[in-house]
Amino acid sequence: MELYGRDLLANRYRNKGTSFTMEERERLGLTGLLPPVVEDLETQLQRVEIEYRSKSTDLGRHIFLRLLQERSTVLFYRFLLDNITELLPIVYTPTVGLACQEWSRAYRREHGLYVSLGDLGRVGDLVDNALAELDGHVSVVVVTDGERVLGLGDLGVGGMGIPIGKLALYSAVGGVDPSTTLPITVDVGTDNESLLSDPLYLGRRHRRERGDDYDALIDELVDALQDRCPGVLLQWEDFAQRHAGRLLARHRTRICSFNDDIQGTAAVTAAAVMSGMNLTGTTPTALRTVIVGAGSAGVGIADQLVRSLAHAGLDVLTARSQTWLVDRDGLLHDGLTGLHPFQEPYVRERGALEGWEADHEGRFDLVEVVRRVRPHALVGVTGQPGIFTEDVIEAMAEGVARPIVLPLSNPTPRCEAIPSDVIAWTDGRALVGTGSPFAPVHHGGRLHAVAQVNNIAVFPGIGLGVLASGAPQVTDEMVTAATLALAGEAAARADEAAPALLPPVDTSRDLARAVGLAVALAAVESGIARPASAEQLERRIDEMRWFPAF
Repeated sequence: MELYGRDLLANRYRNKGTSFTMEERERLGLTGLLPPVVEDLETQLQRVEIEYRSKSTDLGRHIFLRLLQERSTVLFYRFLLDNITELLPIVYTPTVGLACQEWSRAYRREHGLYVSLGDLGRVGDLVDNALAELDGHVSVVVVTDGERVLGLGDLGVGGMGIPIGKLALYSAVGGVDPSTTLPITVDVGTDNESLLSDPLYLGRRHRRERGDDYDALIDELVDALQDRCPGVLLQWEDFAQRHAGRLLARHRTRICSFNDDIQGTAAVTAAAVMSGMNLTGTTPTALRTVIVGAGSAGVGIADQLVRSLAHAGLDVLTARSQTWLVDRDGLLHDGLTGLHPFQEPYVRERGALEGWEADHEGRFDLVEVVRRVRPHALVGVTGQPGIFTEDVIEAMAEGVARPIVLPLSNPTPRCEAIPSDVIAWTDGRALVGTGSPFAPVHHGGRLHAVAQVNNIAVFPGIGLGVLASGAPQVTDEMVTAATLALAGEAAARADEAAPALLPPVDTSRDLARAVGLAVALAAVESGIARPASAEQLERRIDEMRWFPAF
């Protein structure tokens, strides 16, 4: 569809601003609508950088970049790619959390699709409206209902910042054409009192619906996407525990989809742990892990570690026996009430814990679990800052020579421990990875790297692998392939002077390609995708990757 004049300048995907040539300005009705100078992309980027540097707060920088994204897709993504290490914390975690909290107060321009309970029976029409801007083709969708945004909880329609941010990374890192991506927020109300009483809140003002109408709305959305966007990949994002696992189970074979909080987090965490075992020279099958936070993310990590150990030759039951989960009531055991079915594989028999010391409420707390298990790896997905106390870390350091400590909760104020503390408490022996970025730590005359164990290392590659292979679903084998590929990349790029659990963020685009190829191969080898050689898949990935240029 050809656009002219101001309609062309208003289209984020086609607007080149001052880079339109004189011939293009004459042909496209732009004469007089732009300053007379024709500039190249590099000159435009200089202007962007000057304005970006003038912002005094991270939220101000985030809003500036979002407005740039709405004005010029190419300019935004090129600036992001050229400065990925610096800008990732601004575009995504941790600053995106603040942006979601301020969503209704900082709202500027439409982006994406909002689907609410009042739209039951006509969701297909809404999807058609969104597709009109995208010329009718969508390859990747990220959808949220805003109930569990990062570690911040229920932010209602403010959760839209998450799908927009995730898709920005799909394009910048994965190379998915942004004009084929669609962020979606399902608005089913909110239980956040401050939002319900805020006159500027942009969402529906009622308590969250979690019953039949909720499922009917999600079903209708999935059906509409499947009907109108054949071959689309749908990523579930920031759904609460009550919905995350069951929605994935309900829809993963109806539409090609995966849950990044469960499977993406699991893959990148398992890769970091396996990388840590390699760095410490420990046999992977010996791995003992304690995971703190036994919700859908924590259990997803446990499941992926078990699959990774099984791939290394350990039987599944033994792998599970070496994986321990701790929740708000301490170690999961069969004397507790209210356990969920998805937690059952990791529930211990209380009778087998003879000799363990329980607290005054009969719980086996984290310190006791660490002392007894002597884990190689300690993973936190709780959103509880400071839960990895000095006692916990020192107990871990007594059990193994090089503890692998992963306080993963986002944003930064929710982190289970500060890396500098962990490194000090272990006298520099710990290998540390966090969900949000932290600077390297100076200790004992050495610089200790803090790996960013962020899903950016996995989900863009999963998307590439799905699109290149044409896989109709994301299988466990494909996620395991992503884990092993990332761990392999970490081993290949290891720096002995400053060992890190994962490669740095500025390698993300290369990592996406490697992960994408592994995922595509796994799809082909499992028989769910059409036959193709590694060379053919590699060529498809390279041909389909978008790069921001005029």
